Amino acid sequence: MTTGAPTPTYPARPRRSRLRTFLPLGVAAWLVLEIWLLTVVASAAGGLTVFLVLVAGFLLGSAVVKRAGRRAFRALSETLQQQQGGTAGAGAGAGKSEGNGFLMLGGLLLMLPGLVSDVVGLVLLIPPVQRALGRYAERTFERKIREAGGGAFGDAFQQARIHRPDGKVVQGEVIRDDAGSGSGDAPSEGPRPPLNR
Repeated sequence: MTTGAPTPTYPARPRRSRLRTFLPLGVAAWLVLEIWLLTVVASAAGGLTVFLVLVAGFLLGSAVVKRAGRRAFRALSETLQQQQGGTAGAGAGAGKSEGNGFLMLGGLLLMLPGLVSDVVGLVLLIPPVQRALGRYAERTFERKIREAGGGAFGDAFQQARIHRPDGKVVQGEVIRDDAGSGSGDAPSEGPRPPLNR
C-alpha cells in the first residue's frame, strides 16, 4: 500500500445566479420565436411583406434613436449652460430627457429584425409605459443599494488590502535598503510615512 499526498479539498463553488442560468435560455427561446413568427407571416402574407415590415421597422427605429440622441444632447447642453451661468434651475433639462433611455431602447428594438422586438419597441415608445418603467427601475435600483448597505466600495477596498494568514491586516510600507545595493544613492533621512493616510 502506497501512501501519497492527501487529496486537496476545494471550497464549494458558489451557486450561479438565476439570471446567468436562464438568460441564455431566454435569448434562445426569443430567437426561435422570432424566426417562427417571421416564417408564419411570410407564409401568410408573402416574403415581400415581411421584407417591407423589417425595413420599415429599421427606418422607424433609426429615426427614434436619432430623435432620442438629439434630445439627450440638447438636455446636456442646456444643463452645461445653466451650470456655467450659475442659474438655479438646473433641473429643467433633466425633466425633458427623462424618457430618453427607454426611447433609445425602443428604437434599438425596432431596428432589430423580428416581430416580437418590434412590438416591444413600439410599446416602449408610449410615454406612460416609459414613466412606469422608469419608476420601477428607480425603486429596484434604490432597493439593491439599500440591500448592499452602501458599503460596496468599502468592501472592495477591504478585499484589496493585504492580509496575513491569521487574518490580521498588514499595514504596508516599503523600505528600500539603499546602503547594501551599492547604487551610490544617499539613503533618505528619517522614517518614511505609511502609505495609507
